Amino acid sequence: MRKFFLVAILVLLVLLPFSGAMPVSAQSQGKALILSSLEKYVPMGYADTVQNYLTSAGYQVTFVKDTAVTLNLLTTQLNNYDVIIWRTNVYIWAHTTYWYVGELTNQATLQAYAADLKARRIDNTNGILGVSVDFFYTHFKAGSLGNIKLAILVSSMSATIAQIVIRAGVKSVVYYWGSFSLSFNLIDYVTTLVVKYLANGNTVKESVQNTVSRFLTLRLEDPLDSTYLPPIWYMGNSATTVT
Repeated sequence: MRKFFLVAILVLLVLLPFSGAMPVSAQSQGKALILSSLEKYVPMGYADTVQNYLTSAGYQVTFVKDTAVTLNLLTTQLNNYDVIIWRTNVYIWAHTTYWYVGELTNQATLQAYAADLKARRIDNTNGILGVSVDFFYTHFKAGSLGNIKLAILVSSMSATIAQIVIRAGVKSVVYYWGSFSLSFNLIDYVTTLVVKYLANGNTVKESVQNTVSRFLTLRLEDPLDSTYLPPIWYMGNSATTVT
């Protein structure tokens, strides 16, 4: 009888890993991608802090800078990640608004995207490639970004891109409205606060609202100064969390 129980216990121990929940160590790790298209010119403030918050939330973080941010990366690789942060800014050329990509103009890319260049969806006037709203409409079809849980678009006028990537399947987007400079790291600080709240388990809605409220409740040293309101908001599923 004792031998029977020992055999039964051994069989149970062998079968146990194949039943029930997967061990924590075997669960897939989330992937986050930070793109900083203008890192050489205006380095991303608090970049290490943002990465640490995402790492603490269980993400494997990849940081891609400057010329390594390419058209091919934007059009073929984004859907491999759960969280995307893209930090760039806009410029206007020939009455069209473009977002800096980071990749420098080169013949191979211009040939690969010849139709976009001809249609002015790509601009290479300044040596660094820029893409227009029509570029995003053309390449981000419905459902093409369905694996992305959250995108944070750190750029002037990024609400337009936000609408397009939501259509492409991104669950939630945090975006910035209006025009601003990246030079003073204030926008980076706002982004860092949002990521901190997200890493602590807050929803997208809670994270953005808590960040905005934090600025609204600041006590100003000069009563003549107006309260700073971060030009940030969200769209898509407001209940999305990253933890």
